[in-house]
Amino acid sequence: METKKNQKFTQSITFKALTVVVLTLLLLIPKAMITGLIEEREKRSKETVRAINEKWSNAQTICGPVISVPYSVKIVEYEKSKTGTSEKVSYQRQWFSLMPSTLRIDAKLLPEPKHYGIYKTVLYKSELDISGSFDNLDEFEDYEGNNTKHWNEAYITIGITDLKGLVSNAEFSINGKAYAADAQGSNSWFEGNTLKIQLKNFQKSPNGKNEFRCTMTLNGSSDINFIPVGRTTDVSVSGRWGAPSFIGNFSPESEIGKVDFTAKWHILHFNRNIPEAWDGTQIYFADSQFGVQLIETVDHYQQNLRSAKYALMFIALTFMVFFFVEVLTKKKIHIIQYLLVGIALILFYSLLLSISEQIGFALAYLIASLATIGLISAYVYSIFKSSKQTSLFTLILCILYIFLYVILQLEDLALLIGSVVLFAILGTIMFLSRKINWYKDGE
Repeated sequence: METKKNQKFTQSITFKALTVVVLTLLLLIPKAMITGLIEEREKRSKETVRAINEKWSNAQTICGPVISVPYSVKIVEYEKSKTGTSEKVSYQRQWFSLMPSTLRIDAKLLPEPKHYGIYKTVLYKSELDISGSFDNLDEFEDYEGNNTKHWNEAYITIGITDLKGLVSNAEFSINGKAYAADAQGSNSWFEGNTLKIQLKNFQKSPNGKNEFRCTMTLNGSSDINFIPVGRTTDVSVSGRWGAPSFIGNFSPESEIGKVDFTAKWHILHFNRNIPEAWDGTQIYFADSQFGVQLIETVDHYQQNLRSAKYALMFIALTFMVFFFVEVLTKKKIHIIQYLLVGIALILFYSLLLSISEQIGFALAYLIASLATIGLISAYVYSIFKSSKQTSLFTLILCILYIFLYVILQLEDLALLIGSVVLFAILGTIMFLSRKINWYKDGE
């Protein structure tokens, strides 16, 4: 008697439904493998792009110019002896650094997308025109007391992240006099390399306006950043790129066209936490930097990952359609046939990844979805031998893949639209299953 009950349960609709659920969950294992493959390919892509960028030049950050001036500190020591107290005087050399009063930077970017096999990165050439003035040199004559300042030994420092990107010598002039620039390496206040311009025999301007100018051609990749060291900093960046991203702690006034953009920043000294002058103490500038990132409008790896997150929904809905067709038409579908359809649904993501690396995501999605729908539809026809049922099943698959593509394009509304559609699907399933006798056997 117990055996007959067990046989009856294994032939029931409930048992078949539970088997389909278990199979759906088991298919999450190959789905996880596909997700791991996407992440691995994305990591390899980033490593390749990083290697390309390092050969050309890395992302650049411009800091400066900053003027550094040595001063002598008088140190008096008193020594006692048998004959009395004697005075010993010595001088210690120290340095202070001073920001410019005004800083203007005009940067023109010439982006150059580069391909290495199937991988792509964005490199750029930039024409930089840096100008401004040190109107505050006299104000800091008494910096650190009445110690002697050695203005003839002063030097200018300009921070540049990767000096490999310098195409030509930086041409620097102050008060109409030209000075040569040499590579200095890193220092205590800039995380990167620096140019050092030694101001030999420097004389301050009689009118107090020590105007400077520097022009250079600089290569870089991905993004270009600036640090607002001036008491007043104005930065203008323009380039032929239709999808810039403005990064950092300051937002610009910008105009973005289909193929070019312009952006302007106006930053005052109280907008950032940088002192106008400092001695040898550590100064941290990273919190104040800003700039432009040249990004690709479509990252197919991210879209592949997002699409793979919907794999469970695709498998579950497809199996559910199979199940209801089986129940309503009384056409037996073996669990192996469910498995083969599930594998086809999983392979869609592998197809999508491999093709999108070659021709982009949109066209790859169209090809992979048509191939998957065609394969499953042909297999369904071989099972049901009915054009009507096959057409209905094909229509449902087309709706699912169109729905997924729309969700991938609407990032901000993806959760809302997805939740509403899934709720509607659940309501439809509940309506269609309201008269099913879950206790009857397969016959």
